[in-house]
Amino acid sequence: MAGAAYRILAEQLATRGVDVAAVRAALNKQRIETPSWGYADSGTRFRVFRWPGAARTVREKLDDAAVVHRFTGITPSVAIHIPWDRPEDGDYAALRRYAKARGLTIGAVNPNVFQEEEYRLGSLGNPSRAVRAQALTHILACCDIMREVRSPALSLWFADGTNYAGQDDLRSRKRRMREGLQAVYCRLPAGSRMLVEYKFFEPSFYSTDIPDWGTAYALCLALGPRAHVLVDLGHHAPGTNIEQIVAFLLDEGRLGGFHLNNRKYADDDLMAGSVNPFELFLIYHELVAAGAAARHVAYMIDQSHNIEGKIAPMILSVLNCQEAYAKALLVPRRKLAAAQADGDVLRAHALLADAFRTDVRPLLAQVREEMGVPADPLDAYLRSGHEKRLAAERSRGRK
Repeated sequence: MAGAAYRILAEQLATRGVDVAAVRAALNKQRIETPSWGYADSGTRFRVFRWPGAARTVREKLDDAAVVHRFTGITPSVAIHIPWDRPEDGDYAALRRYAKARGLTIGAVNPNVFQEEEYRLGSLGNPSRAVRAQALTHILACCDIMREVRSPALSLWFADGTNYAGQDDLRSRKRRMREGLQAVYCRLPAGSRMLVEYKFFEPSFYSTDIPDWGTAYALCLALGPRAHVLVDLGHHAPGTNIEQIVAFLLDEGRLGGFHLNNRKYADDDLMAGSVNPFELFLIYHELVAAGAAARHVAYMIDQSHNIEGKIAPMILSVLNCQEAYAKALLVPRRKLAAAQADGDVLRAHALLADAFRTDVRPLLAQVREEMGVPADPLDAYLRSGHEKRLAAERSRGRK
């Protein structure tokens, strides 16, 4: 068992009115999806710093995701990116079986409509009818792939936009994007959802076709009840109140999920909770407060591990999310509601801050032991020697 530290914490929490058993049960049910592309070499527009243990194929990405799940116990699904993750034999059903054999499922399918030369002026928003048709064909093919891998969600992000005033008609771009999304929505597999992501700038620097959560929300309303907004934590300007966006979308029933990461300036794609752990806690606080309204929300990592390896930072990000969730579960909601109703500003804030400052590591160690995973997954992984063995094995196969 986790020992004395857990017993002391459990007693302290009980005196605060926390149902420790319920908190542990909730943590046992937490699930986070990892991205296939997070296990491969990645970088910035300036440089890709290669790691010798980075995955080279989609099956190696699944192998690495299985390692993260083995050490954390809460990452059983993997998002894939098409065509980056197209199997060499083209057999997606076989890829699903490969994942299953490693204790995984395939999660969200992410179409790539931003890397081809034809997309220099956009994809579904492109002024060329032929290019729009090319993008639509690819996204519809991804809907077919969803059926083969039994994916629950189509995750859509578009680099579409313009660099200069007058480059294109902004209202026309809006209509083209909505028309394309409507065609995709009609082809979604039964029981699946469309997650529409937004980004306020980059790679286009004058206008972005889906620049903010409000635009994504308006598109989803026009599409239908299976279209939801995807919130990438990095896709906001500094100072943006992301938890307020989360609260609004939850209340409207249109929060589809997250791409969990962190940013200092803009879309830095840093490890979740690495820059602003209080923000991550406040987001989880809104999710816990929403109760049943948050049950359908998908939690997905989306990070660019440029200089720190691949598997270890993925584990750390998952642990940071687990810690934020644990702290959010400790918020005394009845006391908080009473303080808010009384206009007791300082007490309301102090109740949140106290939960955030709680050292939940003994609690998480106990929960992990119940799951049958190491009490300290990152330390256990680093001591396992897997990183060194993997780097040696894969470096031999690189050109």
